[in-house]
Amino acid sequence: MACRRKTTELNTDEMAESANPGEEDLPHDVAAQEKDTRWEEEQADLAFYNKRFNLQQDRVFRVQRAPKNEWQRFIEHRAEVESLAEVASLENVWATTYTPARYEGEFLRESLQPFYSQDQIVDVNALVKGGKEASVYRCRAHPTSGVDWIAAKVYRPRKFRNLSNDAVYREGRHLLTSEDGRPKSVNPRDERIARAVGKKSVFGVEVRHTSWLMYEYTALQILHNAGVSVPEPYGVGENAILMTYIGSKDRAAPTLHEVRLKAGEASSFFEQIIESIAVMLDKGLVHGDLSAYNILYWQGKITFIDFPQVVHAHTNRSAQSILNRDVARVCRYFARYGIQVDSSRGGK
Repeated sequence: MACRRKTTELNTDEMAESANPGEEDLPHDVAAQEKDTRWEEEQADLAFYNKRFNLQQDRVFRVQRAPKNEWQRFIEHRAEVESLAEVASLENVWATTYTPARYEGEFLRESLQPFYSQDQIVDVNALVKGGKEASVYRCRAHPTSGVDWIAAKVYRPRKFRNLSNDAVYREGRHLLTSEDGRPKSVNPRDERIARAVGKKSVFGVEVRHTSWLMYEYTALQILHNAGVSVPEPYGVGENAILMTYIGSKDRAAPTLHEVRLKAGEASSFFEQIIESIAVMLDKGLVHGDLSAYNILYWQGKITFIDFPQVVHAHTNRSAQSILNRDVARVCRYFARYGIQVDSSRGGK
């Protein structure tokens, strides 16, 4: 059997880049003044859009400036004490069965607190999977949800994340932010957001982080509604996504990479995966990191997971090569089961 599905070559307009003069070319006093002005602009942007979009203000993104006097030192110390007290209060209100690591506990509870308050989950029972940019937890669902377990994918703070070269996946995307727990497209004519993102300011970094998460949630919604076997998304917060849990109380579903398929399963799954890739393309999406590591196997069924790097097929110049890579990985995996494939044709 050979992969014969033809994929359409994807073309987009070339994007121009403009260079800005470096600070080293400016006189010292001018450069210092520009730094102060830029810092004030960043703080104004952050305050304005935090109020508008209810963005999470993670301490990782705050610009640290040395206090100028004793009063400022007192104010900063008091803010730190209040922050620690808030975390301690949260731990007393919501004690989880799962015991997080030292640095994990704070962002885990902060990320999942909205779902706890909205009666979607009542407990965090176990860590299912730890990743370079996010971790997945098995949570006890609220009795009104109609299910026993829910999976919570919690994104790690940027200081603990290890994702590089994500620009290739972001190309062609409109920025998304969170408004009332739902993704909302940012007006491309909003110059303040565009400037902040381009400068990688405090606010700009936070917008990019939120957009990255919202794209995974949006992709899950689109593909689940289209009939693709993906976890059903139940809810989204500023740093976490709730979705269908695949597995049992004692064991989460393994990936295809971890199992040995039964006789006859390989051919059936291969057909299903290729057809699912075609449906994704019909919706204008490319998974972006598809392999046996991102497909779950449970009770004779497969489920596609991990979509934060999803690529828009018609607006990303690298979409064709990313699609070819996804198909090649799938074909290499099924070759071990005797399925003769030609991944260079780009699909079945």
